[in-house]
Amino acid sequence: MTPTVAAARAFLADEIRVAHNIQSPRIVDALASVPRERFLGPGPWQMFSIAGPRVTDDADPRHVYHDTSYALDAARSLYNGQPSLVATWLEALGIGEGSRVIHIGCATGYFAALIAHIVGPTGSVHAIEIDPGFVERARVNLAEWPWVSVHHGNGTRDLPAGYDALLVHAGATHILDAWLDALADGGRLLAPLTSGIPGMPSTLGKGMTILITHERAREYRARFLSMVAIYSLQEARDENVAKALGQAMMTGAFAKITRLRRDSHERTDTCWLHGTNCLSA
Repeated sequence: MTPTVAAARAFLADEIRVAHNIQSPRIVDALASVPRERFLGPGPWQMFSIAGPRVTDDADPRHVYHDTSYALDAARSLYNGQPSLVATWLEALGIGEGSRVIHIGCATGYFAALIAHIVGPTGSVHAIEIDPGFVERARVNLAEWPWVSVHHGNGTRDLPAGYDALLVHAGATHILDAWLDALADGGRLLAPLTSGIPGMPSTLGKGMTILITHERAREYRARFLSMVAIYSLQEARDENVAKALGQAMMTGAFAKITRLRRDSHERTDTCWLHGTNCLSA
């Protein structure tokens, strides 16, 4: 018997649960419930594979329930990323029913929809996207979840305060004050820190994801999560910092990061990436 679209979606959700040790039932249920095809546009779809981009055989929605990236705008090489990656990020952020979440870089809204499903109507999602066309698509796609608001912007300023979690869905070179100031006490920030990839466009970078927890006042715990390759957040990049970041990553000492310091201080042996919002052991 040919599986239904719902069955294909449920299979992908369970595969991600098992392969990536997702413990939150709400994340798994979101993956099994949110129709990914709605956010990709009409098929057939261009998908990324190890052998390079290829197009699905037809417009059957079951084709999009694989743990890979699908093009949102193939001409600009803009893709909707791997669900498993974002699932592990949401697990690390610890969001649940009633959480208030900022999502920077929501594109056409698929991952914002997953977040909306997780937090439910007692929560809220403040989604931000810089591409005007994607903003309009996201607003239409996310109409089913009225507790999501979609905003046009780059996510580097004018953020609301008092949020439980903030997900930066693009690569920066450093942690911005605006992101930290948006967190409530106990709030968590996840951001990829990336440097350029030689021979690749400046729109892409590689580096690592960092999880930061606002403990109290201006005290923050920090830890390395995983390596990542991702689109760059151009408005949160400083090439001098990118160079220092690349050199710091080569040492491998990022695994020892335990905190973020916002105070002005002299560089010490504990500073892994010194400067404003210093990451240190």
